[in-house]
Amino acid sequence: MQSPLVPADEKERISQLKSLNILDTPPEERFDRVTRMARRLFGVPIALVSLIDENRQWFKSCFGLPVKETDRDISFCGHAILASGTLVINDALLDERFADNPLVTGEPNIRFYAGHPLRTMSGQAMGTLCIIDTEPRDFVQDDHDMLADLAGMIEREMMAVQLAVSDELTRISNRRGFLALSKYSLELCKRQLFPATLVFFDLDKFKHINDTYSHAEGDRVLKLFAEQMRESFRSSDLFARLGGDEFVALLTNVNADAIQDLIEHFSDQLQAQCTKLSRPYDIEFSYGLVTYEPLKHDSVEDMLHEADGAMYVNKREKRHEAPADK
Repeated sequence: MQSPLVPADEKERISQLKSLNILDTPPEERFDRVTRMARRLFGVPIALVSLIDENRQWFKSCFGLPVKETDRDISFCGHAILASGTLVINDALLDERFADNPLVTGEPNIRFYAGHPLRTMSGQAMGTLCIIDTEPRDFVQDDHDMLADLAGMIEREMMAVQLAVSDELTRISNRRGFLALSKYSLELCKRQLFPATLVFFDLDKFKHINDTYSHAEGDRVLKLFAEQMRESFRSSDLFARLGGDEFVALLTNVNADAIQDLIEHFSDQLQAQCTKLSRPYDIEFSYGLVTYEPLKHDSVEDMLHEADGAMYVNKREKRHEAPADK
């Protein structure tokens, strides 16, 4: 048996999946109607919407199986998310990757499998829409097209979920998405005794940019700020636009000195981008830092409130040095 490989974009893929806040949620008719349709159209006993997290494949929609998840190491869908199109296994007993897989040699006795990757707006494969049979079968081009069309229906529903947790303008997480993701990060830090620091950013002179150069230019500032967050922070860091000109980052397993260096580097790169793009202004910000203390902070909302206060202290200090519009 061959276990599935890990995608090259695994960290971002897992981050996107968790931000959807969809794992371990009850069945939903908008997904179930598509799996019912797939089972009927293809005449198969099993149809699934599977999502692949770090260690398992979990079924958001499942018809024909009595279980809600299996180990990722034995999953067919773990292989399918690596494919650019539909992965088809006409006869699992004749495929060395799966011939001795326990899902083939035992229940549910898979012989035929076809799974089409389900991708987010940014291209990460979260899982698959798949159909399964206990008998070998052919899969012609019309079948490929039909399964891809059905998968597109699932992707549109997933996109609706993603839009609920993503900021429409900057395409990074919004407040809701950040709160969902940070819960997992703080739980991990608590278990592993990793340090975590929340950084609350607020743009300086943003009103002046809007009033002087137009709101369209203000939107460009927000998008540039978010793009630089992607470039400057690590893939393991969480960052989001909370709303307006407020942003946040949760940095884990980093010491205090490294965080200050990271923020300075971020600021330098932001100004370098303004110069490169010939912007008639600098993008400046105030920020507040809060270190996670499990006995003090019951939730990330507690940290946000504290960091917001620290940010305003920083902003007031800068205004005393040189008066400026927020």
